[in-house]
Amino acid sequence: MASERPLLDASPDAPSPLPPASSLLPPPQREPPLRAERLAFSVDIPDPFIPSSHRDHQPDPSASQREPQEGDESRAVFVGESSGAFVGNSIRTAKYSVLTFLPRNLFEQFRRLSYVYFLAITVLNQLPQVAVFGRGASVLPLAFVLFVTAVKDAYEDFRRHRSDRQENNRLAAVLAPGTAREFSPKKWKHIRVGDVVRVASSETLPADMVLLATSDSTGVAHVQTLNLDGETNLKTRYAKQETQLRFSQDGSIGGVLHCERPNRNIYGFQANLEIDGKRVSLGPSNIVLRGCELKNTTWAIGVVVYTGKETKVMLNSSGAPSKRSRLETQLNRETVILSIMLIGMCTTASVLAGIWLLNHRGDLEFTQFFREKDYTTGKNYNYYGMGMQIFITFLMAVIVYQVIIPISLYISMELVRLGQAYFMGADKDLYDESSRSKFQCRALNINEDLGQVKYVFSDKTGTLTENKMEFQCASIRGVDYSSGKDTDGYSVVVDDLIWTPKMEVRTDPQLLKLLRGGGTDEERMLFLEFFLALAACNTIVPLVLDTRDPKQKLIDYQGESPDEQALVYAAASYGIVLVERTSGYVVIDVLGERRRFDILGLHEFDSDRKRMSVIVGCPDKTVKLYVKGADSSLFGITKKSLELDIVRATEAHLHTYSSLGLRTLVVGMRELSRPEFEEWQLAYENASTAVLGRGNLLRSVAANIESSVHILGATGIEDKLQDGVPEAIESLRQADIKVWILTGDKQETAISIGYSCKLLTNDMTQIVINNNSKESCRKSLEEALATTKKLRITSSIGMLSPELASESAGITLALIIDGNSLVYILETELQEELFKVARECSVVLCCRVAPLQKAGIVALIKNRTDDMTLAIGDGANDVSMIQMADVGVGISGQEGRQAVMASDFSMGQFRFLLPLLLVHGHWNYQRMSYMILYNFYKNATFVLVLFWYVLYTAFTLTTAITEWSSLLYTVLYTSLPTIVVGILDKDLSKATLLAYPKLYGSGQRDEKYNVNLFILNMLEALWQSLVVFYMPYFAYRQSTIDMSSLGDLWALAPVIVVNMQLATDIFRWNWIIHAFVWGTIAATTICLFVIDSIWILPGYGAIFHIMGTGLFWLLLLIIAVAAMVPHFVIKAFAEYFTPSDIQIAREMEKVDDVNQGKRSEIL
Repeated sequence: MASERPLLDASPDAPSPLPPASSLLPPPQREPPLRAERLAFSVDIPDPFIPSSHRDHQPDPSASQREPQEGDESRAVFVGESSGAFVGNSIRTAKYSVLTFLPRNLFEQFRRLSYVYFLAITVLNQLPQVAVFGRGASVLPLAFVLFVTAVKDAYEDFRRHRSDRQENNRLAAVLAPGTAREFSPKKWKHIRVGDVVRVASSETLPADMVLLATSDSTGVAHVQTLNLDGETNLKTRYAKQETQLRFSQDGSIGGVLHCERPNRNIYGFQANLEIDGKRVSLGPSNIVLRGCELKNTTWAIGVVVYTGKETKVMLNSSGAPSKRSRLETQLNRETVILSIMLIGMCTTASVLAGIWLLNHRGDLEFTQFFREKDYTTGKNYNYYGMGMQIFITFLMAVIVYQVIIPISLYISMELVRLGQAYFMGADKDLYDESSRSKFQCRALNINEDLGQVKYVFSDKTGTLTENKMEFQCASIRGVDYSSGKDTDGYSVVVDDLIWTPKMEVRTDPQLLKLLRGGGTDEERMLFLEFFLALAACNTIVPLVLDTRDPKQKLIDYQGESPDEQALVYAAASYGIVLVERTSGYVVIDVLGERRRFDILGLHEFDSDRKRMSVIVGCPDKTVKLYVKGADSSLFGITKKSLELDIVRATEAHLHTYSSLGLRTLVVGMRELSRPEFEEWQLAYENASTAVLGRGNLLRSVAANIESSVHILGATGIEDKLQDGVPEAIESLRQADIKVWILTGDKQETAISIGYSCKLLTNDMTQIVINNNSKESCRKSLEEALATTKKLRITSSIGMLSPELASESAGITLALIIDGNSLVYILETELQEELFKVARECSVVLCCRVAPLQKAGIVALIKNRTDDMTLAIGDGANDVSMIQMADVGVGISGQEGRQAVMASDFSMGQFRFLLPLLLVHGHWNYQRMSYMILYNFYKNATFVLVLFWYVLYTAFTLTTAITEWSSLLYTVLYTSLPTIVVGILDKDLSKATLLAYPKLYGSGQRDEKYNVNLFILNMLEALWQSLVVFYMPYFAYRQSTIDMSSLGDLWALAPVIVVNMQLATDIFRWNWIIHAFVWGTIAATTICLFVIDSIWILPGYGAIFHIMGTGLFWLLLLIIAVAAMVPHFVIKAFAEYFTPSDIQIAREMEKVDDVNQGKRSEIL
């Protein structure tokens, strides 16, 4: 396995220091004394952990005898002085304490309104006037649910407490007060802001710290941010040369650090350090965050700036916004209908009870069962008046019929989703071998939404493509060099060792010849400038890897941008090799000659400028600005009048590259005069040392210096499509899912990729909107609407809808729009026009879009239609889009894991959308829809049986079914089978669903869950309740059977009937489903045995008496048959006369199974 070491070896016998490259210019940083051996730079740093006896520590006077003060928008940190003015470093992720657990947990559980409803029912049953069930029995179901949830929450919180204790009691090496190099162990929870902490290799950082010094001579440290953002690649951080040099000389630490207040931005940091009478700028590259691990660096020293709950990892500990599934939202509609039914039954019972009381008022003295009379005191029966009696009866009815709204439904849904998530994660078709990443379900509450998606919004780079960039061609000074051929690569010699770039790039023979002396000196210099810009204008850090041959080394270019890596590898293949990078300079081997370029300033890429630039001090004492970025950005800052031919030729080459699907960048250069440099340097230092508003100030400085640029050339980089992307998009379109691509690439590149992935076809009519003003956008949208209207008219047939008419005529529309036009359309009155145009198009391609524009496009559809939206991306620029969509999917790609961390589901490849949506999405939607409707149906059946009984008991709300059987019906008797079926049942096989994408449309059309199906289930419940009640009623009407025995029959019969109906609707049986469906009936019988065996309960021994008669078993058989007849008839007629697509596919599967069975018998 390859190991890593510093790029350029330090040597104690090196010759004299190399002079700085731009000595005539005021350097922005103090550099350490440099020694050169074969131009390999190093500095001697003593081991900071061995106290030096001949060096005395002198504390920084600027940091002594001052109290820390925190302003409104910034804070001051005194290096080496522990401060108690800020929060401690102890963290707490646990939610509860011993005292707060019970009230807080109950409060959180009762945030569900259904729990409040059941609590109110339980409280009502405690009142003597309205009590129906025993007080203990009525509390049991809700108490059981609350107890199980509380135990789960308590266990989870116990684990959090244990983790917190382990984390807070870890040890770190902290600089002892008043010493120079003596570090003593200290618990993490005792670390304070201002402490200086030493971290060794592979140790975890205890707090957010600004680097002061590292074991590397140049102040470089490598950290892994896996615990912070999930990324496994190493990040490079730097200690400023001022602090690195000071520590290396005498081991002293001091200074005053001013930084911004704690915030959640893990990619930004603004601060400055006052040291030795100088103010030094600090940025994101100088801070290391809590939870990161130090890698490939022996040690690093830093000062703590944020602790405990103010660290960035703790501020970002909250998850993504929670989402609710559409089925769960629609569930509220059915719950309202059931509530109306409940109120109707309760009103009916109470009014009829009032009528009965009115007709029997004179007989109440002799009807002791109505209200007991206290003969000992002579008090009359408890009669509260007609109005109050009706009201009391109404409340009693609410208690009896409460189960019509199933308390177990929510728990059942959670368990089913958990099981579905397990099987999705275990699906081998969702496992990515290349990245070894499994499918992850990060949001359990929207599994079923995967079966109803209508729109897919996809990023391009890293989502449709591999995001593994490969340099293909270049245009230099208006000449195209695209005849790349395979070469043996280029190597450099360092300390008698051969260093070779890890990746080889195809090179153009003519360009190689020109670089190596085949042209004029002026041409050669321009070509060198082009490749020097590629090698220097980036944030790439070279690492050297060992190989089996000790004389051979590999240069691995590490960076966060695959584009930059490809460009640096391309420059290396042509002989311009980046061999070292520090915070202050880079070393580049230029065709065998080692050169050092001082990094005087770096303006990072941002989405507004769409370019980055670096200002370097060259060995010839000149200062140059190298800039690269998008063509739309670079051509706006060039001297077109002086280089018109070159600009036009470069634009033509860019168009050619984009048409081939290549990613393009333009490279430019400008030489700065001394006054220009001094003016920029002053503004840059002021901006970079500002604590507040630094970003805007730096952008302003960059905009001023990035002007009058000479075009050096352009590059074309290929980003290949992922495997299976064209086939996946074609299948999604067959499933009537509209795929929109939202990308930051050029329009030509996006169109080329659109054709490559079969999103665009030659028979499509393209509508292109590419404007620079609001009025021109308005005009383009009006023309587009006119075009769509004309096509509708010409292609319409009869009374067909516009969409069907277009399809019948074979006309499909594709809308192509750029980000500049979206600036004038989104969040204005024009977005309604855009929506109308986009709805008519089968394909929409958005180019040059910013991250917020991606979210705006998703919102355009989400807020105006009921269609389900899904967004898929792999980078941080896709996070807003992913969180805006109904369903967010993150790709574990090359751009880190920000998209994964913000997503609802994550996976490794775009093609996995097919099994995710067409298979698991379809299954999840079908199962969950049936489970919800089945829960409503089975509970309504039972409640209606209770309602019919009330009609024959003088409306007194007494029940023949024991209270325990009533309460266990929803919790135990009928819940488990539907949970198992919701997890395991499959209406169609995976192969069929993938072969016929049109089957996915059942979820889009709400075929499995709608009001009609709900009403049908309620009608079936009504019929079956009538059969269950009246069959035994008429059979035993003239008998002397007791009510408890009859109640046991009424308790067992509904369980058999609803399980029989479940059995008829199950598609694929297995032993687990058999065990739960039939086992539940057996378990119900056993429970009845147990309940009737308890002598203190009413109905003692009743079940044994009635089960000993043949009539009991005959009635169960007749009830099961009679109750199921309508269901069988409706099912048979529907499947025979109006079969759905799914039913037809099931018949096809049966035929295939039969044919395969016959073939196997023959063979």
